[in-house]
Order: sequence, then C-alpha cells, then structure tokens
Amino acid sequence: MSPLMLSVVLALASAVAYAAAAIVQERVAASAAGPRYAPLHSGAWWVSVLLNGIGATLHVAALAYGPLSLVQPLGALTIVFALPMAALFVGRRAGRRAWRGALMATVGLAGLLSLTSGAEARSLTDGERWLLAGATFGAVAVLLTAARLVGRSVLRSVVLAAAAGVSFGMASVLTKSVAEEWTPRAPLAEWTGLLVLSAFAVTGLLLSQASYRGAGLAAPLATVTVVNPVAAAAVGVTLFGESFRYGAPGTVAALVCGAVAAGGLVQLTLDRMTVPPESRSVSSGAPVASDGDSPRPEVGQGVDVGAVPGTRPNLEVEVRSRAVAGRS
Repeated sequence: MSPLMLSVVLALASAVAYAAAAIVQERVAASAAGPRYAPLHSGAWWVSVLLNGIGATLHVAALAYGPLSLVQPLGALTIVFALPMAALFVGRRAGRRAWRGALMATVGLAGLLSLTSGAEARSLTDGERWLLAGATFGAVAVLLTAARLVGRSVLRSVVLAAAAGVSFGMASVLTKSVAEEWTPRAPLAEWTGLLVLSAFAVTGLLLSQASYRGAGLAAPLATVTVVNPVAAAAVGVTLFGESFRYGAPGTVAALVCGAVAAGGLVQLTLDRMTVPPESRSVSSGAPVASDGDSPRPEVGQGVDVGAVPGTRPNLEVEVRSRAVAGRS
C-alpha cells in the first residue's frame, strides 16, 4: 500500500472513531441523570474518551503519511459517518433536513480545508502560547455565558459545541507547535505547551459531552466538526502565515464554502428545534406518558363538558378528589 493510500485509510478510520465516540457520548447524555460535563461514573463515557483518543492518534498517523490538504478534508466526514452509524447501532434515524444539513456542513468544510495552503511551520514562544491560551479561555467563557442565557436547549447545546470546537481547535494549533520543537533528548522542554494543550483538550471533551444533552447527535457533532478546524485555520492565518490557495479567487471560494458549512449547521439546528417534544422524549430514551397516565383535572378545576340538554341554564360540574384502592 502506498503512503498516500495509507494516509487515506487512516484518515477515514479516524473519522469513524470520532463518529463512534460522538454516538456513545450522545447516548450517555440522553440516558444519564448525572453530571452534564463529566459523567465519571459512566463506563460508556470512558469508552467514548478512549474512542476519541484512538481517533486523534489515527489522525496524527494519517498526517505522518499524507499531506494536510488531503487529511483535513477527510476528517470532515465524521458527521456523514455518524448518521448511518447511529441508525444502524442505536436506531436513531435522521430526516431529510438533517441529512441535507450534514452534507452541506461536510462539503463546505471539506472545500474550505482543501483551499487552505499550509505555510512553513514555526513554534510559538511562551508569551504567544499564554496569550493564545488567555484569548481562547476568554472566548470559551463568553460562549459559556451565552449558553446560560439561551433558553432553548438546542441552541444552548450548539453554543456549548462551538465552545468545544474552539478548545479542540486551539489544542490542534498547540499540537502542531509542540511537535515542531519536541525532541527525545529533552522530552519535558515543552512543558508549558503540553500543559496548555492538555487543558484545551480536556475542556473540549467536557464541553462536547455537555452539548449532547437535549440536542441529539447531529447538530452538536456538526458544530464541533466545523468550528474545530475553522478556529485552527484562523490562528494559522494570523500566527503561522497560512493563506488560501489561488489568491483572490481562492479566498472568495473559501468564503463561499464557509457560508455553505454555516448553512448546514443552521439546517441541523432547525431540524432539531422542530422535532416534536414527544419525539424527543422517545429518541432520548425518556418515558412518555401513556393515555392511562394523562393529566387529570385538579380539585376545583372547571371541566368543559360541552352542551348539556335540559332546561337549566346554569349547570356546574365539580370534580371531587376520590381515593381509589391501588392508586394514589
């Protein structure tokens, strides 16, 4: 197998691992009543952490054998893999709007990444790393505040996913910088970069876990998948001198691809926001009240019984509380 083909296989395997991790995270968020950010007592959540680690390792290995311009767009296939995998393994089928949004987000992101040309890598100084860390955590704090102010659970989850994408994107930037400077002779020389990198990775993992509660799979996963490389590319343009291919036409095409990806995220968000409450309860595994458990009138509550035949003009119906054996 040629190095290029091996890189493609590794990149696709990485996307599958990330998709599987997202499915497990969403199931944990839908079924667990514990902590939103870190369900440490859930064995399934630790499986998702392992799958995320496998996906990251495969992604790095793919970059070792193939160019960034090929590996990064293939990573955008995570959301496309996740939807059929969720339907196959957990019975979660996506509608037409969800598929349309997923394809738009994937095509737009893949086009945007394919137009990014990598410049010669350089390391970041300690001052630049701490400045980047402060700016990133400030952006994450703003997004967390916005998530608390948003009333709709789906929008709140999308904002949390965006914060996770920013954290993962900055982790990617620092991984690139630390890898350029790391040497076996001094493995701890880059301890500041490793410290900040670990903080970003853990923050992104916890935020992504929280984003799946109440929003399903597609919208949070697509948001993380898009925001992650876009945030990293923004830093690459400003700090590493990266640019878009083909000059001004390439820049215009990149803006169009970005708009397509953003439109896909909007489609996915709207798809989840228009799901009926009953469908959300069924899809999340929460019990739905049956007809026998439907709400009953309280004492003193008026009941409309329609027209009542007879000559009495004023007829009131009073509902009295009565204890029934075997029921409360």
